[in-house]
Amino acid sequence: MNKLLSIILFILINFSIFPQENYQIIIEESSKITSVPAYLREGAYYLSLKDFADKFQINYYYNQAAKKIELKNDRYLLKVSSRNPFVVITDKKENSQETFQLATSTYYVADKIFIPLKYSIDVLEKFSGSKIKFEAPNKLVIMPGSLQTAMSEDKRDTKFDVSGLEIDEKANGTMIRLKSNKRIPSYASSFKEGVLTLIFRKVNADINKVNFEGTGGVVKKIQSRNIGNDFELKIFVGPEYTTNEVINAEKSNDILITIHNKLFVKKDKSLKKEKWEFDVIVIDPGHGGKDAGAIGVNGVKEKDVNLGIAIELGKLIQDKMKDVKVVFTRKDDTFVDLYKRGKIANEHNGKLFISIHCNSTPKKPTDANGFEVYLLRPGRTKEAIAIAEFENSVIQYEENPQRYQKLTDENFILVSMAQSAYMRYSEKFAELLHNEFTKHPKISSRGVKQAGFYVLVGASMPNVLIESGFLSNTSDAKYLASKSGRKEMAAYIFEAIKRYRDHYESEMKSN
Repeated sequence: MNKLLSIILFILINFSIFPQENYQIIIEESSKITSVPAYLREGAYYLSLKDFADKFQINYYYNQAAKKIELKNDRYLLKVSSRNPFVVITDKKENSQETFQLATSTYYVADKIFIPLKYSIDVLEKFSGSKIKFEAPNKLVIMPGSLQTAMSEDKRDTKFDVSGLEIDEKANGTMIRLKSNKRIPSYASSFKEGVLTLIFRKVNADINKVNFEGTGGVVKKIQSRNIGNDFELKIFVGPEYTTNEVINAEKSNDILITIHNKLFVKKDKSLKKEKWEFDVIVIDPGHGGKDAGAIGVNGVKEKDVNLGIAIELGKLIQDKMKDVKVVFTRKDDTFVDLYKRGKIANEHNGKLFISIHCNSTPKKPTDANGFEVYLLRPGRTKEAIAIAEFENSVIQYEENPQRYQKLTDENFILVSMAQSAYMRYSEKFAELLHNEFTKHPKISSRGVKQAGFYVLVGASMPNVLIESGFLSNTSDAKYLASKSGRKEMAAYIFEAIKRYRDHYESEMKSN
């Protein structure tokens, strides 16, 4: 379809310093306007390739560790490295390469690669197959037959459910996005001999756009095929692979796949032993000060119960583990921002972070009772999501609640990748806590669950959140309001810590 389109790209200067303030490339298409982040250096404007690809629906592969990005369309593959004036375009049809030398290097700012607009016209023309006019100092005009036109037509005419693949490689793993134009509700998976196989039922994929040859990360290659009415995706991984997660994106029909690395892939002889010694435990009594938390049926406040258990636990550690330092995020009835709790833990090089809370239900009194242990992962049940929302509601008391990005499932992919180095230790400690709680003669343990808690996001160490009973339950509330109940609760947690320390130190020796 030939349609007269002129896409005008120009820089709108909002502020005078980057990256603290933003520059934007405003992309205007007829009456449509969108924007792409830009970088200004010594009067020259630079374009964010990752954002450009997102806006124009271009498939790309981004290697954060190597600081490289590859954009690809049906004909060309564009490879760009940070702080490098050379870019390479591969013609897939002719099996040939062409190297372009820019007048100045690309730049790497805020985890993104930027190319100089003025000196990248030839590169963009070659890749897009469009005539591009540069109007100094800050305007590009892409003539009719532009990349946007081609991509829009391709998207309208496509007959495929899955039409593309994006790969974003992080230090702790790889995130894969399957671009889909319909919701894919279920899949089947298996893992054998280094190959993760995913089968999506009643899905048809553009196979030419859903294959990948790896560049040294945990994902070695991706192969796909349509089998009857189904779509099969094979992900070949290296020995450093540990776990995966597949979820539906919240704001699109895309499928998000996380491939996680092991904590230690290689033994580092230069690693200092003391860095991994089990020498600091961070105890976080939830809520506090102007944030009372849940209120029990007997009037007890959650913030007081949490602090009481925390103080008792700290005493046990100090008395019986004299070589371990105890750090409290609060030791009295004060309010502490959620982000500061993780910051305190990180500043003290904590080896274990324990956030102590109490549960509750909207209806009081309730029959629901018992202990729960939570890991930082997307909540899979309405109950888990509701609990996380309540615990996260503390941000309403903070001076700058806008600092927290909404914990959508997509954001959880990134969070879980950052936490992947510690997840198996968090899981082990959670398991040991559950085992101890099951020994209680009257109160049951409701098991290990997963949900999204801001307080756990910031703690770069093994971490769990404990819900020590329901204040909306008459029996639980009475138990937690008593000094004996809090001491007993602390004792159960301490027993789990002892067993966890043995496991942790054994793991460290083997590594």
